[in-house]
Amino acid sequence: QVQLVESGGGLVQAGGSLRLSCAASGGIFTINSMAWYRQAPGLQREFIARIVTDGTTTYTDPVKGRFTISRDNAKNTVYLQMNSLKPEDTAVYFCNVAATVLFVGSRNYWGQGTQVTVSS
Repeated sequence: QVQLVESGGGLVQAGGSLRLSCAASGGIFTINSMAWYRQAPGLQREFIARIVTDGTTTYTDPVKGRFTISRDNAKNTVYLQMNSLKPEDTAVYFCNVAATVLFVGSRNYWGQGTQVTVSS
């Protein structure tokens, strides 16, 4: 059973920084991509950033230049460094992993979410 454990959320003032982590474990054969999404109250979950096996990254426009996604392949862990945070970045942040799992095949997995609150 694949498990994603997120950490690093919290309360920060506008202009501050946070670093989120998400560690994947449990029967993983390969990880194809790792991504971050967020969901603010009353809104749909939205894509933030993705990093694929060769290190190529993709970002949504509102976070370009402020957020950086990275991964440690040896640890099956993805990070999201968030700088210059704004109140509109307040949301629950979820990691998403597209992985090939032994005896299961390729699927998408979600973390439990971690709250990020940015005060003005």
